[in-house]
Amino acid sequence: MRIHILGICGTFMGGLALLARELGFEVEGSDAHVYPPMSTQLEAAGIRLKEGYDPGHLQPEPDQVVIGNALSRGNPAVEYILDHGLDYVSGPQWLAQTVLRDRHVLAVAGTHGKTTASSILVWILEAAGLEPGFLIGGVPVDFGCSARLGGGRHFVIEADEYDTAFFDKSSKFIHYAPQTLVINNIEFDHADIFRDLEDIKRQFHHLVRIVPASGRLLCRRGDANIEAVLERGCWTPVEFFGVQDGEVCGGPDWEASLLSADGCRFSVSRDGQVQGKVSWDMAGAHNVDNALAAIAAAAHAGIEPETACGAVSRFRGVRRRLEQYASAGGITLYDDFAHHPTAIRATIAALRNRIGNKRLIAVLEPRSNTMRMGVHRDELADSLAGADLMYLFQPADLGWDLAAATTQLDDRCRVFTSTETLIEALATTARAGDHVLIMSNGGFEGLHGRLAGRLESA
Repeated sequence: MRIHILGICGTFMGGLALLARELGFEVEGSDAHVYPPMSTQLEAAGIRLKEGYDPGHLQPEPDQVVIGNALSRGNPAVEYILDHGLDYVSGPQWLAQTVLRDRHVLAVAGTHGKTTASSILVWILEAAGLEPGFLIGGVPVDFGCSARLGGGRHFVIEADEYDTAFFDKSSKFIHYAPQTLVINNIEFDHADIFRDLEDIKRQFHHLVRIVPASGRLLCRRGDANIEAVLERGCWTPVEFFGVQDGEVCGGPDWEASLLSADGCRFSVSRDGQVQGKVSWDMAGAHNVDNALAAIAAAAHAGIEPETACGAVSRFRGVRRRLEQYASAGGITLYDDFAHHPTAIRATIAALRNRIGNKRLIAVLEPRSNTMRMGVHRDELADSLAGADLMYLFQPADLGWDLAAATTQLDDRCRVFTSTETLIEALATTARAGDHVLIMSNGGFEGLHGRLAGRLESA
């Protein structure tokens, strides 16, 4: 069977393509921007890629077209499909029907931490010999790919609340029918899709409604929005997890206690009883939260917490999640996906706890749809305040003034309208011993590599 995937270079659709190829489908696809790293990963798997959405890419006609949620009416490929009656399906629906049926699905949902928590959960199941399948919106270092079928019955998926397709406005995660569901947190995001926080909570309520009574919900303790969702109705046993900064307090269900300020060492307790300890290279209380969620979810799959803690201690991280990618002239460079104020604040705090009083320079590209709409502009300055210096990139079409939104940061913050001048300013300012944190959920015009090259040539 030959399928054509529209929007194939997106993280989700690219992972889906890898799964389809592994199942033996003949897979091809097209995208408006065919570029690495997803393009090279797909080509290495024998998947043909086509640039743009020319209807000619759909000739001869494939047996089925899988349509990504970035495409809408007016797209020439979409119009051709509708005019010619081609068989089409959304990515989440294809995944549910073709891959997830008869699998034990473990889904990780929430505004933040999905990729990291999913990756840790996969690694725990893998270390326990369960050979899980997975589809994650990032690349776990321990696997080197974002998706695989796996040989066991368990399948871990990063469960996004974004809409499914132009013809299906339900959230993607509704299609996954998980038996084990993690809800890390709920905040307002995706302002291009949802009107307000109530819209988002409604989608999470719909998700909770389809988890069976034999399943398990793992929810972060103390999140008022999660509590509000559960109050609307819940038919599944719920366990809560949370991080304490200090000794075990004997709280309910799952608890982590920090044994070091940077979160690199912590203990795990269940119902007040210590189950094990973790010593790993990840930093930040938010990552301890992610690990605790994964340990709790793995327990529902039959993995003893002590075994899970041992696996977490060997976890090597996720690409683009506070990833140290270069060092030049004594300056350390990091890449991180943070684009929401909560994630920005947590990432800066994690790095600060790791490096102490050394100078931290934060570099940000406000690229997400929500950030570009200015929804979080009033929270931005406070989320950046933990850095010593902030260098912000203002795209020409941003639509709001970064400098005006960050005036309270005074001369610690500078705004640039080109990556060339930003790189030169960084190269002039940064000195040996500094740590430069680059945050973007996109390519940032190749700034990471360009900056490393500029520093190396200095």
